[in-house]
Amino acid sequence: MILIHNIGARSRAERVTPLGCFSQPGGRFVIVASSGGSPTHPNWYYNLKAHPKITVEVGAQTFTVLADELAGAARAELWPKLVAEYPTVGEHQAKTTRQFPVFLLTRQD
Repeated sequence: MILIHNIGARSRAERVTPLGCFSQPGGRFVIVASSGGSPTHPNWYYNLKAHPKITVEVGAQTFTVLADELAGAARAELWPKLVAEYPTVGEHQAKTTRQFPVFLLTRQD
């Protein structure tokens, strides 16, 4: 579980969104904009696209990350690993025709 402090793309208001996350080597994290299989991207997706430098909370730690949307080969390589480890992600993807955006969160401190 991760809490992302994202800034509204239009409102610029801070929002805190709880999400499932996937730990990666090097202290990085991956989040998936699945919205439970909704046909539209969640609002936080647009917020991260507009303001990718955010604060996150993981356990008792709070730190700044840069959120990069994975595309192409990077996403294609990671996606099957995510689905294999967390089948719910694949189940949600099967509910919609949109491709779920995948973000890599890299610590900035």
